[in-house]
Amino acid sequence: MNDKNRSKLKSRTLENEAVLNESFFSQTKGDFILHHSKGSNAERSDFQPFDDPVTYEKPQYLTPSGGRSSDNSAFPFFNLESPDGGGVVCAIGWTGKWYADIRKNQDQSVVVKSGMERMKLFLNPGEEIRTPSVALLFWNGTDRMVGHNQFRQFILSHHTRKIDDCPAKYPVAGSFDYGDPAPCGEYNCLTEQYALALIERYKRFDILPELFWLDAGWYTGGGIDLPKGEWWQNVGNWSVAKERFPNGLLPLAEAAHAVGSRFMVWFEPERVRPNTEIDREHPEWLIKRVGKEDYLFDLGNASARLWLTNRISDIIRKEKIDFYRQDFNFDPLPYWEQSEEPGRKGIREIRHIEGLYAFWDSLLVRFPKLLIDNCASGGRRIDLETTSRSAPLWRTDYQYGEPNGYQCHTYGLHFYLPVHGTAIYKTDNYTFRSGLGTTAVFNWEVTGRDGEPIPLLREKIKEYKELRAFYYADYYPLTSNKNMTADNKWLAYQMNRPGEGDGIVVAFRRKDCGEESITVQLQGLHPKSMYSITFQDYNITLLQRAETLQDGLQLSIPQKPGSLLIRYKIQSEK
Repeated sequence: MNDKNRSKLKSRTLENEAVLNESFFSQTKGDFILHHSKGSNAERSDFQPFDDPVTYEKPQYLTPSGGRSSDNSAFPFFNLESPDGGGVVCAIGWTGKWYADIRKNQDQSVVVKSGMERMKLFLNPGEEIRTPSVALLFWNGTDRMVGHNQFRQFILSHHTRKIDDCPAKYPVAGSFDYGDPAPCGEYNCLTEQYALALIERYKRFDILPELFWLDAGWYTGGGIDLPKGEWWQNVGNWSVAKERFPNGLLPLAEAAHAVGSRFMVWFEPERVRPNTEIDREHPEWLIKRVGKEDYLFDLGNASARLWLTNRISDIIRKEKIDFYRQDFNFDPLPYWEQSEEPGRKGIREIRHIEGLYAFWDSLLVRFPKLLIDNCASGGRRIDLETTSRSAPLWRTDYQYGEPNGYQCHTYGLHFYLPVHGTAIYKTDNYTFRSGLGTTAVFNWEVTGRDGEPIPLLREKIKEYKELRAFYYADYYPLTSNKNMTADNKWLAYQMNRPGEGDGIVVAFRRKDCGEESITVQLQGLHPKSMYSITFQDYNITLLQRAETLQDGLQLSIPQKPGSLLIRYKIQSEK
């Protein structure tokens, strides 16, 4: 939404402006249930779903911490279920500190308010501000997954980046981060020669990713022999480190394109470190805090934003970059708070968020086929506005490769978002299936130090490409979210394609789980139809009627930890 002062006088004070302020009514008595989720905090519980009644005694108040929209304490998507059936899925578009206040106001109704949490300001004559957006999707029925699945398809159709008028398909990625042994840091010793050799190695082994991913550390200031070699110490130097990439990044892009892949490069433009190029040449564009060596680049400054847009655009164009990856690894809220004008609480946040959208939109206009990977310490900036322009290909910075956490993250995010990804480090079924989704990063070691057998890598790439189409379809959790992060649990879910009459079931028995079998009820099947059910791990195919599968399908995994993959397809329909 936009507010504009069209008068010649200073406006009244805008405070606690709710862009959504609606009551929702039920025809029957009972509690509304708020289905909501935790944000990301690099924990196993990232995106964990909760189901809380909204009562007079217990209203629900949601807001993220730190100024990033899906940071830790709240997630800007939720489903309010009515006691008489049906409900509304709410999605908030604000990449800052939003709020949602849900409380019972009568026996058969609740009121939902949402907007920007920190706002108490006036507008100068002619001044205009952008405020949060909210989307509401109403659904009917007794199964709240109807609403979630309608919302997933709504996101795909209307809030997913489009290329040539079609929703973008985000690719399987492979990275270059295998060239930095001690005493190097995480990325800062990679060279052009080594990166090109890795592309050739992927090609020779016939395990090419669809996207080659160059992460942090490619810019000036890194390297084993330099005093500030760590990747994070040099953000603000947006020029290629010539001592390691003497020809720029173009040779890497051209090598990736030559083998049929695309090329992505990491940036963190909103963080600037001391004595880097931007700090030296344009300190007036930075918001600084005493005692802090992370400076916030002021996207609310139009001159600064234009300079940044041109600088990043020049790099994208010159180096032939296909994917732009933007990270953001600290909390902006304290910077906004300390630099606000008197009587204008929230204006710095507003201008920065407006600037972020303008910056991304400019890149997407200049490069019509560009895709943006939205990373903010993992998935701490996921909301309706960022989802419309980008996707989180690395959804959390939780312990790299730990499969049980990855299972939990998939379980939680799938309620709302079809497009998100994580890493896959190993080829064993348990680890591999824990990272399945519409996109993924294959972080398999291919230098021979601790690698997986090449035939297995080929097999898993093929299997992944066969399975990923299901992740754009309807989602059904088959196990409870209660204590779902524990190691003594089963976790299972179903991806169903009603139009094609097929789907998959993915299940995990964790290492401390004493139950060898559970029974689950499949959802979304065609009534009175016959299905083939293939237990891929056991090479067994059965025929079952839809009613039987909906009443209960037994899943058995003798080993722990272990996993199960089931494919099903309609055989006859009445």
